[in-house]
Amino acid sequence: MKRVWIAVCLLLIILTGTLCHSFYVNHLIGEITGLLEQAEIQAEQGEWAAAEESTQLANHRWQERDAYLHVMLRHGETDQIHTGFRQVAEFIQCRESGEYSAANACLITELELLAEAEQLNIKNIL
Repeated sequence: MKRVWIAVCLLLIILTGTLCHSFYVNHLIGEITGLLEQAEIQAEQGEWAAAEESTQLANHRWQERDAYLHVMLRHGETDQIHTGFRQVAEFIQCRESGEYSAANACLITELELLAEAEQLNIKNIL
């Protein structure tokens, strides 16, 4: 009977860790996408310096947690996010509004899909 309780405790620890990870990633990505959406609005208004600052802040938030994200997430997806941030930064510096909007929307979508993939739901389990 003792082995059953140990197994149940281990399963509860794993479930708790999974839920904490999912909440953390969703919160982080929600914060980053909010900054990127703010940058999009600023760029549309011609405030390129403010848009660059918001994008740099979003990138900084991602970079701060780089070690955790590389350990817990698939490397290919995190590498795509890094690439997306670089593309967006280049288009901001060039003041290319059409290309910037497309790259920013792509980056936001990649982040949202990453957050969705980390949620604990039946779709991801199966």
